[in-house]
Amino acid sequence: MCGIVGYAGGRESANILVRGLRKLEYRGYDSAGIAVQTGQNRVRVVRCRGKLDNLAQKLQNEAIVGQVGIGHTRWATHGRPSDENAHPHFHGGVAVVHNGIIENHLKLREELRQKGNQFSSETDTEIFAHLIADEQGAGKDLLAAVRASLARIKGTYALAVISERSPGQIVVAKNSSPLVLGLGQGEQFVASDVPALLEHTRDVVFLEDGELALLEREGTRIYDIAGKEVRRAPRRVDWTPLMAEKNGHKHFMHKEIHEQPQAIADTIRGRASVEEGDAHLGGVGLSAEEARGLSKALVLACGTSHHAGLVGKIYLEALARLPVETDLASEFRYRDPLVPAGTLAIAISQSGETADTLAALREARRRGARALSICNVVDAAIPRDSQDVLYTHAGPEIGVASTKCFTTQLAALFLLAVRLGRLRGVLEASEAQAQLTALRQVPSWIERILAGEAHVAAVARRIAQARDVLFLGRGAQFPVALEGALKLKEISYIHAEGYAAGEMKHGPIALIDSSVPVVVLATPGPGYDKIVGNVEEVRARGGRVIAVCGERDEEIPKLADELLRVPEAPPLLMPLLTAVPLQLLAYHVADQRGTDVDQPRNLAKSVTVE
Repeated sequence: MCGIVGYAGGRESANILVRGLRKLEYRGYDSAGIAVQTGQNRVRVVRCRGKLDNLAQKLQNEAIVGQVGIGHTRWATHGRPSDENAHPHFHGGVAVVHNGIIENHLKLREELRQKGNQFSSETDTEIFAHLIADEQGAGKDLLAAVRASLARIKGTYALAVISERSPGQIVVAKNSSPLVLGLGQGEQFVASDVPALLEHTRDVVFLEDGELALLEREGTRIYDIAGKEVRRAPRRVDWTPLMAEKNGHKHFMHKEIHEQPQAIADTIRGRASVEEGDAHLGGVGLSAEEARGLSKALVLACGTSHHAGLVGKIYLEALARLPVETDLASEFRYRDPLVPAGTLAIAISQSGETADTLAALREARRRGARALSICNVVDAAIPRDSQDVLYTHAGPEIGVASTKCFTTQLAALFLLAVRLGRLRGVLEASEAQAQLTALRQVPSWIERILAGEAHVAAVARRIAQARDVLFLGRGAQFPVALEGALKLKEISYIHAEGYAAGEMKHGPIALIDSSVPVVVLATPGPGYDKIVGNVEEVRARGGRVIAVCGERDEEIPKLADELLRVPEAPPLLMPLLTAVPLQLLAYHVADQRGTDVDQPRNLAKSVTVE
């Protein structure tokens, strides 16, 4: 979370920085700022609280001229949102932007205060500016000063620095927070994420943990923490700037919901071989012997990715007959987990940079697990820490509330379950063929759901003023109920809870009355008769029922107040379908309530701090 941009070249930097920050505003938006090297070897800083528009307005009144600069959009960790806590931080001629957390900031702050340093903010980041300025004051060049300062830091960082003593230079460094370098002709770029660079270049280099880079107009050089130069060829990304635009949709989230048929098709293309009854997963190198030797799978994830993992548990147990334990990554490493021999640790993360998931994966590996990651961002930290990688092909997801990344994660988990089932010898080719044939139909089924959006919007109007909403599901629909509740609370700020429907009478039933809409996932498959009973229990207590049901269902329409119908796919694939009307429902409720759909309060897209 938080977004960094930097530019060193021959053009005026301020506008380039602000445009880059707009591509990263999904990462944080409680404050923003830029620092630019101006004439007479000075650094000028402009920053303010609030969204990026506030900074843009301020820059119209405070023109800054200079061809080297850095910028930042913030999601607060240390220190409240305020002008003083906004980045860049400036001290002694040094301006710094930083993502991450300095764990020993209190100790360092006290040491610096005893030396006479005075601080102007509550942030841990300001410590970097003081440390680097002191090192430069002792005669070090900027690269050496940053390296020496990092030696005193305990924590995580993505860092970009400019200095009045080092005109024409930007120094950047990375440890557990993402940074990508963009290489141009006579100009160099750095950013937290690729979309901020695509307007200018598609040639990128992803920094590894422990690396620094020196950016100057004519080139970029990469170094390890010891100062040895690192040679790494750039890679060319295939995303275009238009892929990150709204394409006529009111919000990015709406666009991304509608991109799901294509995203899922891209994720399964070339992998789902109906003819062979198998899945070809290029980045997954498990042999049949290794797959048969697995004792269990351990799914590690947070938030929406955790909900995908709960569905993946059902896939892996049903198709690969592999016991699965799912764990919230933020909890896993703070207990003493059992990781027996033969454990496959599956880390799921849209960004591939989620700090808790990365730390949990490393802990599982330390205890002997084999690491497999499911991720949407190529070469991110989590896939780089994994022996096996299964990329989703969702493309850029800008809206903070994940939609297409969730359903492509489900598709990837389904493919993985088929592949492991075949490798382990527990899934017959004919059954795999039937499952993969159905999987290939998912994009067209979702298109049919999206065609009925107007009806979903009408249902949304009837619940937009609710204070509480309950979501119920059984089996593979229980994680979808959790995800539906999460989507609604994230973007509409309505309190919502997801429950396993069988647990309703163990507490949640006390909440039900005529003011509490209840969304029930009542799809064909195991447990259908039980879910019908749950609907009747809700009705008996005056609750309003919004049912997600099959197109041919004749029983639920007799009981529900509102229907959201979906095609009747095989039960294992139904979560890919039922998630979509719940995404649309959350979107239209939020839109009707007038909330900031793409940038809901207090949330950020990529959670790169614990």
